[in-house]
Amino acid sequence: MTDTSAIQAWRRGIRVVGPLCAWMTWAGSGHAVAASLPEPRPEAVALIAELGLPESPTPSRELPGWRPPTKIAVAFADEEQLARLRAAVPGVELVAIGRESPLAQQVKDVQAVVGVCSAEVLEAAPGLHWIQILSVGAERCVAVPGLAGRDIVLTNLQRTSAVPIAEHAIAMMMSLARGLPYYGRAQQAGLWQRDAADRPGVREIGGRTLLVVGLGGIGTEVARRAQALGMQVIAIRNSRREGPGFVAEVGLPADLHAFARRADVVVSALPLTPETTGLFDEAFFRAMKPGGWFINVGRGRSVVTDALLAALDDGRLAGAGLDVTDPEPLPKGHRLWSQPNVIITPHIAASSDTQGERYWILVAENLRRYAAGEPLLNVVDIARGY
Repeated sequence: MTDTSAIQAWRRGIRVVGPLCAWMTWAGSGHAVAASLPEPRPEAVALIAELGLPESPTPSRELPGWRPPTKIAVAFADEEQLARLRAAVPGVELVAIGRESPLAQQVKDVQAVVGVCSAEVLEAAPGLHWIQILSVGAERCVAVPGLAGRDIVLTNLQRTSAVPIAEHAIAMMMSLARGLPYYGRAQQAGLWQRDAADRPGVREIGGRTLLVVGLGGIGTEVARRAQALGMQVIAIRNSRREGPGFVAEVGLPADLHAFARRADVVVSALPLTPETTGLFDEAFFRAMKPGGWFINVGRGRSVVTDALLAALDDGRLAGAGLDVTDPEPLPKGHRLWSQPNVIITPHIAASSDTQGERYWILVAENLRRYAAGEPLLNVVDIARGY
C-alpha cells in the first residue's frame, strides 16, 4: 500500500498494518476487529472508472446495524464465481443458496444476502443488514413488505448492463429505419420483394433527433451511441438540467411532451416507480412527432399498452421496438405480436457474452467493501425505488 493510500485508509477509520491486513473499528462498540482485507482487484477499479459506478457517501461501518459480517448467503453463483467471491472476503463464511433445504434455514443467521430479496428472507434473517440484488431494476425488492422499515441497505447492478442494453436500443432503431422487420418476414417466406406496395420507406438517421427519457447509466450509453451516429440527442432526467457533452439539451419531467414533439425517435430507459408507471399514455403519444419511433428498454409498465397500439394503428407512430412489455411475458395472441412495424424481444437486452463478468466483478467488490466497512457501490434509494 502506498503512503497516500495508507493516509486515505487511516482517514476512513482503518489502521493499516500491512498490505492485506488492517484493524477495523466496529462503529459504536469500542472494539477492534482484526480482518484480512484484500486490496480492490484491478478489474474492479477499471470497471468503476469505466462505468462511473456511484459510491455511497457513507461508509458501511457507519450505517446503523452494521457489524463485521461472519456469514453471507449467495444465490446463482457457480463454483468458480463462489471462489472469486470468497477470495474477496477471507474469513467470512460464504454459503451457496441451493434447493436441498428450505431457504429460511439457509439464511437464518446471515448478515447479507446476494441474489435474493423476498419477504421470506426478511422474516428468516433477523440479523440481515445488506441485500445485493442481481438486477438493475429494484422495484420488486423495494416492494417487499417490511423492507423499508428495517435498517437494510440495498444495492443493485445499475450501469453494469448499460452497454448491451444501449446497443440493443440502437439495433432496434436501425432495424426500424431500414425496414428489417418487413424484409425478415419476406425472407422467411422466400420472397424477393423490392417493389411491394406495403414495403416500408427506409430512412437515414443522421441529422435526426433522438430523445432519451431517463438519462441514467443506460440512457447515457444510448445517447453516446446516437450522437456518434450523427443524431442530435436531447434527454429528460429527474434530477437536473445538466448532462454529458454529447447531449445537446436536458429537460426535467415537466418538459417531456415538449421534447417529444421534437424527436424522431424516443428511447425510454426509465426505472419503474409510481411516477413512471403509465407515463407513456395517450397524451404522450399524441404529443410525439408524427411518424416517430418509440423504443422501450426500461420497464413495460411505464407504457399504457392500449395507447401504444392506438398510436400504431392510426399511423402516429411509424414503429416501435420493445424489449419490455405490459403484460410481461406477453401472452400468445396479444395484438402486439401481430403488428408489422413492431420489434419485440423477451426482456433480454442486457444479455451479452461479457455481461455476466461485469456482474460478478461488482458483486465481489461490494462484498470486499462491505466486510471492510467501506462505502458500497450502487446503493438504492428505497424510498425512490432506484
